[in-house]
Amino acid sequence: MTHFQNILIVGFGNMAGAMVEGWLAAGVPAATFTIYHPTRTEAPAGMAIINDWPDGEPFDAVIVGVKPQKLGDVADGLERVVGPGTVVISILAGVELDSLARRFPRAGGVVRLMPNLAVALRKSPNALIAQGLDDAARQTVTDMAAMLGSAEWLTEEAQFDLVTALAGSGPGFVYRFIDALAAGATRLGLEHEQAQRLAVQMVEGAAALAAQSPDSPADLARRVASPGGMTQKGLDVLDEDDALARLLTETLRAARDRGREMAAAARDEG
Repeated sequence: MTHFQNILIVGFGNMAGAMVEGWLAAGVPAATFTIYHPTRTEAPAGMAIINDWPDGEPFDAVIVGVKPQKLGDVADGLERVVGPGTVVISILAGVELDSLARRFPRAGGVVRLMPNLAVALRKSPNALIAQGLDDAARQTVTDMAAMLGSAEWLTEEAQFDLVTALAGSGPGFVYRFIDALAAGATRLGLEHEQAQRLAVQMVEGAAALAAQSPDSPADLARRVASPGGMTQKGLDVLDEDDALARLLTETLRAARDRGREMAAAARDEG
């Protein structure tokens, strides 16, 4: 695998920090990363931190991780360190490729990357779409995303908000499901902490099996459920009138539509 040699990170929050943690675990040297922050004075060991926009050679890649509504606050300064050899990688929800290209017209390409916090464990699905990349840069971006889990390139940007709802927001929905399972067991008489431990361990094992099995999740559910048995009785509740499927469709729809609203706001600002 290849990686960019000189990466500037603008907005070193939870997600960017988790990505760096994953890359370090994959063997990318800490010296690869420079963090821009106007007031922060300390960086993780081995990384540089700067408080002003630097002069000199542009970076190989810039990762933009500020809050979407803060992009305008950093774009002018950041544009000065973006050159024709720089790939701008945005992890901002709702900020489209055209908006990025207008902000950074000299860039050697712009990329939207949507990970989730499992990048720290190198187990995130990472959605990607790009504009203006040459083959070499696209391969480098692919390799760096694959270090954090998988690289899932999209062909249409219209899909990006839905993929973000599924793969980016999805962990939040799974955590809520785990919490609801534990809460249900607690209401039925199990001690709360024990219910949470069992629910987390169950989901961890079930997800690992689903990832490795040649069978689909639907087939695995059928294999677990014996006709007339305990599991089937529980599935009957989830399946009645497609209750679970309808609930999750509306969950994804709400998250997707919020992404579209954010994209519209970014277009207006850009």
